[in-house]
Amino acid sequence: MHPVAVGTLRSLLFLCASVCAWYAGYLLAEFIPDTSLSSVAYRIQSISKRPILKAPVPQRQKCDHWAPCPPNTYAYRLLSGGVRDKYAKICFEDELLIGEKTGNVGRGINVAIVNYTTGKVIATQYFDTYEDDNSGAMTRFIRGAPVKSLLFMVTHNDGSARLKEDAKKAIEELGSKEIRTMRFRSSWVFLTAKGFELPAGIQREKMVSIVWAATRKAAGQLQLSVSEYSLCTGCRGDGPSA
Repeated sequence: MHPVAVGTLRSLLFLCASVCAWYAGYLLAEFIPDTSLSSVAYRIQSISKRPILKAPVPQRQKCDHWAPCPPNTYAYRLLSGGVRDKYAKICFEDELLIGEKTGNVGRGINVAIVNYTTGKVIATQYFDTYEDDNSGAMTRFIRGAPVKSLLFMVTHNDGSARLKEDAKKAIEELGSKEIRTMRFRSSWVFLTAKGFELPAGIQREKMVSIVWAATRKAAGQLQLSVSEYSLCTGCRGDGPSA
């Protein structure tokens, strides 16, 4: 092709490209709002500086409940204990009645007695029914609870080895359905009342048993699964039903 024709063609292409670029810029300017670049940059920065909304930390409730108990009710938590540092615990109205921190928890069956009307603790005691013969003492302790009392019972380590018939019968008379099925190192919690009926529909007892192998590990090396429940119950204002 002749050099003059090539130069003319290039000039026409450059002119067309320039016109297209100008027109594209014109259309872009028509669609973009009349806002300065500094304003756009400020908006972008302000987005990054906005506070991040976080869920509020839940308030601690009595006896470590997730939600507060309804008015005129008692809050409590029963926790059975295993071996080593897994201690049994009885909490009532946010007061630790039996536990490691109070120094009154022990191997066997731990019992706390509370006045249902006032919500005040009457007595606490643990009974070693694994190695020592304390069934008689525990039977007298349970049967000596005043009328209109709440009784809380939890096992720590083992409560069955030397648990005798008199103690089983006394606990059974209070409404236990599981006491005669307790095996070696069963995990057991029990809530009952003396002299009145608890409100219907609450969980009063729970038992978890483990099967030991013929060649079990040395004592203290096998961790017992913990069974736990926490509920709200007891109409403090109206008093117990007869």
